[in-house]
Amino acid sequence: MKTLFGRLWIDATIALGFLREGRVQSLMITVGVAIGVAVIVFITALIQGLQANLIDNTLGSQSHIRLVSPDEVNQVAPPERGAVQLIQEDKRPQRLRSINNWQQVTETLDQLPILTGVSPIVSGPAFVRRGNALESVVLVGTELTRYQKIIPLDEYLINGQLHVGADNVMIGSELAKDLGVQVGSKLRLETGQQNSTVVNVAGIFELGVRELDERYVYLDLKQAQSLLSLPGGVTVIDLTVEDIFAAEDIADQIGRLTSLQAESWIKTNAQLMSALSAQSLSTNMIIVFVAISVAFGIASVLSVSVVQRTREIGILRATGATRQQILRIFLIQGAVFGLFGSVLGSAVSYILIWGFNTFGPNLFYITVSIELVLLAMLLATLTGVLAAAIPSRRAAALDPVVAIRYV
Repeated sequence: MKTLFGRLWIDATIALGFLREGRVQSLMITVGVAIGVAVIVFITALIQGLQANLIDNTLGSQSHIRLVSPDEVNQVAPPERGAVQLIQEDKRPQRLRSINNWQQVTETLDQLPILTGVSPIVSGPAFVRRGNALESVVLVGTELTRYQKIIPLDEYLINGQLHVGADNVMIGSELAKDLGVQVGSKLRLETGQQNSTVVNVAGIFELGVRELDERYVYLDLKQAQSLLSLPGGVTVIDLTVEDIFAAEDIADQIGRLTSLQAESWIKTNAQLMSALSAQSLSTNMIIVFVAISVAFGIASVLSVSVVQRTREIGILRATGATRQQILRIFLIQGAVFGLFGSVLGSAVSYILIWGFNTFGPNLFYITVSIELVLLAMLLATLTGVLAAAIPSRRAAALDPVVAIRYV
């Protein structure tokens, strides 16, 4: 073991000596590697920050999976024997109805470790009236303790209290603006079932999605059931999962388990997923092309180094250096280029990210994980070693007699 480390130490000393002799070339390729690593880290962190911001904005106002009753279909009588039946069928209109045995379904879902939140709600259309103002809204009746695991409403509350029940409701900021109300104001809720009630505005929230802030009214589950003529029923069971990108597979499993219609956020936001996939693909392409550019740069410098140091290589071979030792010397040079360049490039990337966060558009904040930096350094080092493979093989193949005579 000591002999092996001793040989590696000698090889590293010779390799660094060659690099010091060609300071200008070594500095230029190190700077080139640093620029490549800085680009990889900065672009990757930028895309990851953008994707995280898009996902947060999307999932901050919706559940990961929604369970609803299967669509009602028309019942068609079978044709008589020997008769041909031609049917022109229109899709049956879907009425507001409750999920069957939703209490048992909820208890079953509570036991599943893959789910982080389960919240049964009753949701339906209504009108809100204040004086002569009349607005169409969506009533969302829920138990706040459960619903907080789906959407943390306390983080979006801008005025008032997080409270529903006893005729207290919470409304969106845009709806409050359109109706000219504030915390403590009175509103009348009306539904198509000839039900109406006067409620007090206990809180005003802002989810950041204009359509939701204009229409959502949160109220107590039982009160919503009464207004929508669904006593004891719920129309939706909202779910959240730990791994948001596994939501589609989990939705399929939940659908088979409960015999309900399960829809994940991935399906309802197909365009967003396409955009995220395109961004990830473009990032990977940038990394590949930058790595190729860095590899060619290192390979070209080391190829020139082999030509310039042909006599030195011949002398080393004549004094007992083996082909494997010459090979290791140039591979070490490639690794040194990659490692030193990646360290410098990582430092530059932190400066670029600090500049973006400080002087950029402030649309989102970029963070750099240590895993990303270490991965970029490993990629640069491996690229340096691979790029040095061809020049190192050429150097190891030199005949010592011919190399010593080289001028």
